[in-house]
Amino acid sequence: MGGLSKRKKFLVGVSGGRDSMVLLHALHALGFQKMVVCHLDHGLRGASSKLDARLVKRTADRMGLEIEQARARTADYAQAEKKSVELAARDLRRAFFAGCAGLHRCPSIVLAHHADDQVETLLLALSRGAGLPGLASMPSKWLRDDLHWHRPLLNVAGAKLREYLTLLEVTWVEDPTNQDEQFTRNRIRAQLLPALERAFPQFRDTFSRSASHAAEA
Repeated sequence: MGGLSKRKKFLVGVSGGRDSMVLLHALHALGFQKMVVCHLDHGLRGASSKLDARLVKRTADRMGLEIEQARARTADYAQAEKKSVELAARDLRRAFFAGCAGLHRCPSIVLAHHADDQVETLLLALSRGAGLPGLASMPSKWLRDDLHWHRPLLNVAGAKLREYLTLLEVTWVEDPTNQDEQFTRNRIRAQLLPALERAFPQFRDTFSRSASHAAEA
């Protein structure tokens, strides 16, 4: 998977949602045992987020994997830093992962972004008038803050992940904030993507290729 070694320890970000649970199960099925499962509760959904934490902990324990869990006060941080909740959550996740990397002395973190996320990111970039770097969207590998980041599912469509879930009966938790259309990415997912798919059935593949061409340029 994307150049990852079974002999070296790495971190894997697991929220408890569909994509990250597919990633965790796929890595485990492929024989990756030196993983540290990292789960950050953003503190945005009250008691319901504890279900996510319990599911992730139970799954990691069943697989015999190390796990790091923490809880953040994302809304307070966003207000103090005058940032959107989305950006605040991203900052806090990065800080959490960096702390886990230092604790376990492993500089690599694996994330569950997939091809549909790439298309959404490209559409966000287009809506904001981004230049070539923005149109390159998300890289599959990159170095930031002395951490090596990996997205091994970036070329896998969301539909394939759903098939995997059904086939292996993977348990996951649906985050209701993913349906909240006050967030721009959710509006793109709920309104724009279905319209594009009706008009241009192959648009997900072509948009992903466009992002790859921009990254190469």
